[in-house]
Amino acid sequence: MTLSIGRFALASALALSLSLTAANAQTNPAPAPLLTTVEQKLAEGPAGSRFGMLVTTLDGEILLSIAPDQRFIPASNTKMFTTAIAYAELASLQQTAKGTGVRLETGADGAVDVVLHGRGDALLSSADDCKSDCLQTLADAVAAKTRHVRNIVGDDSWFPDERWSPGMSWNNIVSRYGTGVSALTLDDNELVVKLAPGTVGAAPVVQASGYYTIDNRVVTVAGKAEAIEADRMPNSRVLRLTGTVGVEAAPMTLRYGIDDPAHYAAWRLRELLRARGVRVDGNVDARHRPLTPADVPENRKGATAVLPVEPAMLAELPAPSLADNMVRINKESQNLHTELMLRRVARHTGSGSIADGQAVMRRVMGEAGLPATGYSFADGSGMSSYNRISPRAAVGLLNWIARQPWGMAWRGTLPIAGHDGTLQNRFKGTILEGKLFAKTGSLNASRALSGYFVTRSGRTLTFSALANDMPENTDSQATAAVDRALVAIAEAL
Repeated sequence: MTLSIGRFALASALALSLSLTAANAQTNPAPAPLLTTVEQKLAEGPAGSRFGMLVTTLDGEILLSIAPDQRFIPASNTKMFTTAIAYAELASLQQTAKGTGVRLETGADGAVDVVLHGRGDALLSSADDCKSDCLQTLADAVAAKTRHVRNIVGDDSWFPDERWSPGMSWNNIVSRYGTGVSALTLDDNELVVKLAPGTVGAAPVVQASGYYTIDNRVVTVAGKAEAIEADRMPNSRVLRLTGTVGVEAAPMTLRYGIDDPAHYAAWRLRELLRARGVRVDGNVDARHRPLTPADVPENRKGATAVLPVEPAMLAELPAPSLADNMVRINKESQNLHTELMLRRVARHTGSGSIADGQAVMRRVMGEAGLPATGYSFADGSGMSSYNRISPRAAVGLLNWIARQPWGMAWRGTLPIAGHDGTLQNRFKGTILEGKLFAKTGSLNASRALSGYFVTRSGRTLTFSALANDMPENTDSQATAAVDRALVAIAEAL
């Protein structure tokens, strides 16, 4: 992985950091002119917006503070917290991780079903060019064992059935960003649709796998512009496309969410088995583990969670690297993979429920010295509008991470300003290009950016900048105001 030009300055600063928490830090406020400049930069944002910002040294000395204890919807800044607790538990998580498995199940009538077992693997693929973690490998194992099966079953009972977290907007379900979360995940639980313009006045040409029925109501018009909307009712397999596409537009690839990933994975396995000459007579089914009161840690009263016992597998894939996956989570802000990471943490200590993940979060954040009032989460990725953090909690987390043995590895998962990830196109040509390492966040009327940056004088500072309540269609203006404020701080300090 390519590291930024500020790597060595940051590494040196982290090595010299003191073991003080933000809660116990002394305050050395920014000079009045700098604070005024920053407030003016933020005031250039959309009217009615609410901003919070905190900048400290790595040992927690406060340099600039604006509404540090107000609570904000953090959007994907939530991923910082989820990946932090995963890193804190990483050694034991990776040691006990399992890959996807497949087995044959013989019924009382002698008929053989194929059962595909998910274990929270975020990287399982059935792409034609798949080279590792491939569903094709499991299809080969079945085809080598039998040439005739009945049903194909996708089993995602490794986690309880919580496909969407509380507080996620229902209209996001159709999108790839709101796809269902399942222990049996295949191809990022996304349906790929390829669309190419037709002649003016005609529908475009649409190609898809066949898992969804595509109701194509898009019209080809003159020009290059495209304005395509997708609509699908929850748990429906009919995807309606409406809008227009320019006749001069390039062919495009569209991606949409899947509500029952376990069923989709079983459907795809059936296609692969048939391609290998295996006769499949029965149905495609899914097995889920319903969420019960026992999946909430408070209800267990300290007792160990009772998990389903799996039979022996015919074949299993290796467990992928969780550390490598966290690079993708933070660099790309990958929602599904983050939710699976939270549930992996939760299953390591409990039943795999969101509530178990929240219990781990409270424990680790307590060890980090964060006040309970500084954060609350309903999911792991930041899609929930119920989530809240304060700038002080975000900075406290970041300074705690910097003191951990894995702190530099975790920092390496963050996007680099002007270089990669979700910051690839931000801060270009400024003093912070290549010198700001931070997690972004974007949700309706919410923007967030928290991490580390290197100033003109070479100091590495920790920061959190949160913006909420922007008027409609003004989010980019709030982002620009925050970026200008951070550049001003870096130039002054």
